[in-house]
Amino acid sequence: MLHIPQFTYRPIGILRSPYARRIDAPHQGTVVAGTEAGEAATATLELAEWLDGKVIRDMNGFDRVWLIFAFHRSEGWTASVKPPRGGPKRGVLATRSPHRPNAIGLSAVELVAITGRTLHLRGVDLLDGTPVLDIKPYVPYADAFPDAKAGWIDELDAKLGCKSAPGPRRPR
Repeated sequence: MLHIPQFTYRPIGILRSPYARRIDAPHQGTVVAGTEAGEAATATLELAEWLDGKVIRDMNGFDRVWLIFAFHRSEGWTASVKPPRGGPKRGVLATRSPHRPNAIGLSAVELVAITGRTLHLRGVDLLDGTPVLDIKPYVPYADAFPDAKAGWIDELDAKLGCKSAPGPRRPR
């Protein structure tokens, strides 16, 4: 029998953003049309006390960083989900749904400034209180693939327009 290890992660910080509820946040940090503010939101991430401040040394000069975080409000997962842009249900791994087998997310955000142990960010789509598990620098030559195909999303873009997104949803 194959042994599958279990993992435990310790947040490196808790993100502070203006989004208190899921319906307030954009579905993607760069697609803000239809949100209440209509512009990219700012947020802060203060490093956890257990981390040595040296971990962010040399981050100045990076325009963007990847935030790896926990979808801390996810209430389980399903194999198929209905994307917010419409269409049929899709396999969860073919979407960016927070309802995943492992509630882990990834978001590329703008690094505006660093003051002390606090990172100032813009273009977040994360809720206030989101536990951040790790940060990695965004490296354009390795992280950007402008000609990459995006499957069913390309089909929606062709029909609805690139970066089309639903407006804010009403509370359930």
